[in-house]
Amino acid sequence: MVKHQPLQVYEKQVFLSFVTGIYGCRWKRYQRSQDDSSRWECTWFIILCSSFFLLLFWAYFWLVAQNDFNEFNWSVYNRSGEWRDETIPILASTTVGFSYITFLMILALFHISLGQQMNLYWVHKIGVLATLITIISGVVTVDDIWGDEWDILLVSLQSTAPFLHIGALATVTAISWLVAGYVVRRERSNFHMMVLVIYIVILLALYLAPLTFTCPCIMDRNSLRPRPDIIGRRGAPMLAPENTMVSFNRALQHGASSLEADVTISVDGVPFLMRDRTLRRTTDVSKVYPARQFDDASFFNWTEIRSLNAGRWFLESDPYWTVETLTARDRSRIGNQTVCSLVEMLRLAARANSSALLDIRKPPPEHPRYRSWFMDTLWAVQKAGISQKRVRTVTWTPDTDRGRVRGLQQTANEKLSVEEIRQRGITSLTLHYSKASHKDIQEYLANNVSVTVYPVNDPWLLSILWCSGVPSVSSDAPQVLRKVPYPIWLMSQSAYNFIWITSDLVSLAVVIGIFCFQNYHVIRWRMSGMQNYNPEQIMLSAVTRRSSRDVNIMKEKLIFSDLDNGLSSTEELSLYPENGYARYSDGGVAD
Repeated sequence: MVKHQPLQVYEKQVFLSFVTGIYGCRWKRYQRSQDDSSRWECTWFIILCSSFFLLLFWAYFWLVAQNDFNEFNWSVYNRSGEWRDETIPILASTTVGFSYITFLMILALFHISLGQQMNLYWVHKIGVLATLITIISGVVTVDDIWGDEWDILLVSLQSTAPFLHIGALATVTAISWLVAGYVVRRERSNFHMMVLVIYIVILLALYLAPLTFTCPCIMDRNSLRPRPDIIGRRGAPMLAPENTMVSFNRALQHGASSLEADVTISVDGVPFLMRDRTLRRTTDVSKVYPARQFDDASFFNWTEIRSLNAGRWFLESDPYWTVETLTARDRSRIGNQTVCSLVEMLRLAARANSSALLDIRKPPPEHPRYRSWFMDTLWAVQKAGISQKRVRTVTWTPDTDRGRVRGLQQTANEKLSVEEIRQRGITSLTLHYSKASHKDIQEYLANNVSVTVYPVNDPWLLSILWCSGVPSVSSDAPQVLRKVPYPIWLMSQSAYNFIWITSDLVSLAVVIGIFCFQNYHVIRWRMSGMQNYNPEQIMLSAVTRRSSRDVNIMKEKLIFSDLDNGLSSTEELSLYPENGYARYSDGGVAD
């Protein structure tokens, strides 16, 4: 007697074909397998995960580093001698790479969820490896030319940590479905238990992570100090050429209460405004004085400096992609700008009833005004007719020279203790945002020390400094900060504690529910005491999640068990499995 099993009719699995086809170029059913992935493919999955997390870190860094894009381009210029917006190719390549790796990561997770063997296509392997190498090279390069910028990551967490925590918690909670399916539905091994323990540790760390957060904007609304004063750093350099009269006027028009400028002393003792050591970037010195274009700007006399055009470069290079927004009249004014003297800028500040912050660069020792630069500066202040109390100076000089600038309010550009501030007679500090922690700011304010933080160009950075109580900030983008009338988020401690605890409890309930749901076969088997199951059903149910090879072996054992219990040894049984047929006879198995 011969028993036949009808051939199985397969339904089209479009989604599964799409997932395995894109990921591993396995579009046909016979190319797919539910066997365990090889160690080699698991290694490539680890490389893919590493690329994804490194890209996530890289993308977040450039997202928060937008505050300092101008500083980055200036650093590149000082090395290469050419001014270009280097952030555009970086952002474009990061977006493409992150989208590609994220897509592959989603496909890999679908493979795990559907129980499919992972087999990354060789083209994707090249792409993943190239992306990983590129990002590592980028990190090394940034660390070399812009290493101080890594500090912005810790500063940004003061604003983004609560939101990143919720996102990470939701992601890890969702991953519990994959972890439960991997651990619960397979035979237990040391590796499976290690995966489970690692997942639990990560989950517990996320639950307790808010204990380490320092967020100034988690505070009582009634304790919020007045909005910080905005200082136009070199005017409004995104709207007009830096350190020009047009730029300073634009800053005042957009709500700046004070102006900041970089001061250099000419060879004949006239203080003028110039950020760079040379005149190449912001003037046409290469056309007017080509033989002297690499000379120090302080070795030109005022007549030579005044003959240079200081606005045409802005229209030609469009460093901030804002030239298209200018009217024809604005372009004409910008195109005719000359180098601005300190007297002109101070007169403008006096007319606008605003103050000035001067960053003075001391001339080199061989300069004729090396010993009289402070008198030249004081003369310019007196000539401009502005009150000396409204002028603050930042000098990159030793304390012996600091005392020579008599009558002007002096500020330090380095982090000092309260005792050192009192000993030096300094009235205020001008600090980079990476050096101005929330704790330090509170200490300075408690001792009546005014603090100005620079550069502040993004609303998120203004918000955390506002919540910290900073009196004033120096910005390249007063037109952006003008649109921030209130911190972008503000929350009481009790409200955040409620959100934190609630999200943890919801996550814990979801994780427990997922593990119970994934394990419901085992739970039902234990509760029923196996009363309603025969051995064949138990064995077939147990192998439903095993590899196809294990399933075939188990079927063979069941068939031979039937032969021993009821079938004659001369009888023949034919079985038509999924991938072909196998014939069983008294002599054995024939394929």
